[in-house]
Amino acid sequence: MNSKKITVVALVAIVLVFFFLGMNAYQKRVQNSQAEKVSQVVQQAGSEPASQTDNRLVRFHSPVFGPSNAPVTIVEFFDPACETCRAFYPIVKDILKQYPNDVRLVIRYAPFHAGSDQVVKLLEASKRQSKYEPVLEMILATQPQWADHGKPNIDLAFRAAQEAGLDIAKAQVDAQGSDIAAVLKQDIEDLIALEVNKTPTFFVNGRGLPSFGDQQLRALVAEEVAKVRK
Repeated sequence: MNSKKITVVALVAIVLVFFFLGMNAYQKRVQNSQAEKVSQVVQQAGSEPASQTDNRLVRFHSPVFGPSNAPVTIVEFFDPACETCRAFYPIVKDILKQYPNDVRLVIRYAPFHAGSDQVVKLLEASKRQSKYEPVLEMILATQPQWADHGKPNIDLAFRAAQEAGLDIAKAQVDAQGSDIAAVLKQDIEDLIALEVNKTPTFFVNGRGLPSFGDQQLRALVAEEVAKVRK
């Protein structure tokens, strides 16, 4: 390798090093900013009456799995068209099964993908028929068929919900209601305020994951459960 090639390789290596350092610094700034905002939310909630649960992490309308009074709360910003959300669903269910009395899951909507807002409205409508969980699970099970990010086939998602036992005609009417539109609008406002920019995004008792992954989520939940059991 002649000196010219060595120089080019060295310059490319230097550029890559600075690129990755810059990306790491940017991600750290984003994480710190988000952590600061979430901390403010948690402190504000802690200064309010015990009956007040309406804040940017948990809203009164948010779907909840597990005991409503559980001392540990996982908040998941969720997109029904997100493949990673689908992959994490059984993981989160396993965590709830592991801690049946200590942990609850709160779902918040982050409809980043095309068509997700329509599916979110369908999910909210399914609450009125007490079908939320079976519809959610069917929507996720059939996600590879309907959630093409370029051109999602929402009709297939609606068909899946019907197979889960939903009265689809009634649900389609309910989904267009102003109250459901308000739920979606509020969740979008909250994810913007909290600087949530990807799905799934998890918070455990107001703490974000230090790094993203199955084991990191399990470890953070275990740490919070250990605190409340002392």
